[in-house]
Amino acid sequence: MHDRFDEEAPGADEGDRRPSRSQRRREALDVLQLAEALTTLSEAELARVPLDPDLRDEVRRARAITAQIARKREIQFLAKQLRKLDEASLEPVRRALAHDRAEAHRAAAALHQVEAWRERLLEGGDEALTAFIAGHPGADRQRLRQLVRNAVAERKADRPPHAQRELFRELRHAHEAGGHDAPGAD
Repeated sequence: MHDRFDEEAPGADEGDRRPSRSQRRREALDVLQLAEALTTLSEAELARVPLDPDLRDEVRRARAITAQIARKREIQFLAKQLRKLDEASLEPVRRALAHDRAEAHRAAAALHQVEAWRERLLEGGDEALTAFIAGHPGADRQRLRQLVRNAVAERKADRPPHAQRELFRELRHAHEAGGHDAPGAD
């Protein structure tokens, strides 16, 4: 009889060891989070994720359910279906979701940069406009100057921000066309 404190059972080698219960639980929770993330995607984002058509339909079914408990149950069922796949099949799905998140972060950062430029132009006048044009040589200086004047007048008169929005659109267009200087860089 073997001592219960033996490190290995007889005949067991490294290849026979199964993951611990905690490890299996962590993996199951990871797949559940993956299933939840899939249900939050828009149809266009879901189309970019490499999924089997049956799983894609299951994601759509889970997304369509609005009752909280029923939706939770459906997401758990989706996770169960995902757990049937091997890790090699799940990895492209995870990469696609990570890529979408990174793309969303870059887009948000670009919008924040444009907002910062708008504020800098409204507060800094011609000096700020010169700095913006230096970083974005394709921008229309006269149009920007006029939009800045209109937006400043709008703010002083407490009118709706029509010119500020137009300035934002023009700055975003210039930013997308080329040149990505930070608003604090001169």
